[in-house]
Amino acid sequence: MTTCRSYHHEQDYAAIDEFLIRMAQEFPDYEGWPRPRWEYMHSHPGLDRDHLDAIGVWESEGEIVGLVHHEGKMGVLYIQLDPRFSSLNKEMMAYAAEHLAGVFKIGKAVHVYIDDTNPDLERAAAELGYEKLPAGFDEPHTRLIIPDPFPEISVPDGFRIQSLADEFDVAKVHRVMHRGFDHDGEPPADVLDDRRRKLSAPNFRRDLTIVAVSEEDGAYVSFAGIWPVPGSTSCYLEPVATDPGYRRMGLGRATVMEAVRRCVLEGATVAFGGADTPFYLSMGFQLYRRRCAWRKIIEPKA
Repeated sequence: MTTCRSYHHEQDYAAIDEFLIRMAQEFPDYEGWPRPRWEYMHSHPGLDRDHLDAIGVWESEGEIVGLVHHEGKMGVLYIQLDPRFSSLNKEMMAYAAEHLAGVFKIGKAVHVYIDDTNPDLERAAAELGYEKLPAGFDEPHTRLIIPDPFPEISVPDGFRIQSLADEFDVAKVHRVMHRGFDHDGEPPADVLDDRRRKLSAPNFRRDLTIVAVSEEDGAYVSFAGIWPVPGSTSCYLEPVATDPGYRRMGLGRATVMEAVRRCVLEGATVAFGGADTPFYLSMGFQLYRRRCAWRKIIEPKA
């Protein structure tokens, strides 16, 4: 028998951590999140913490078997589910619509990301009135089967590669991330503490987080974060960014591959990356799954 209840952060955060580790151990191709993404979500300033108790948690015999939750704002949702409990699909989609809706330009709505290899969950969504959105709303995921021998990493003259264990400068990280995600000008100083929180997650590894540094002024110009996935031989890249003034020089590639190389030394054989952009594909990453957004409008905008 399964039961559903609200999420309680103090007791459930670590339990869901263990649930995602268990899924990685028992299902090597598990379609849900790798555990580091759950941790990264909770260190991100964009998370709506005021509504964490709206997250739904399902248990069987006292053990967590699934949850439906937001990652940032309410109404943009994900489902993590033990595949042996797929009978919960429809119940979880209904819970999402009832408890986790957000406000958008179209009105009050929910968007649930569903793996395109899960027709049963897609069918449950359609039966409850969800509609699949076009490709521009999807979330592609890539992975790299790490080559052996590992390719040589080259760095252009005038730059060096190092980890945040060598130098940990939050202001420099803040700047490269601000500019690397295409924000104009200099980063606002009043959100520096938000950046510091991201870099203080319990399993954040400074020694695995790689930056490219300008020899001219010491600025960080490219950044690659990476997280070993417990219970598996994989690692998860997040986030990756390069200052626009230093792109197409091989620095992004160098930081990513150095981060991956360090995980290989700890036993990693697969690296999970982000979008199926030329940047990732040029390094050997391949699209392996796509999560598509399914939307249900609860109250249309008047």
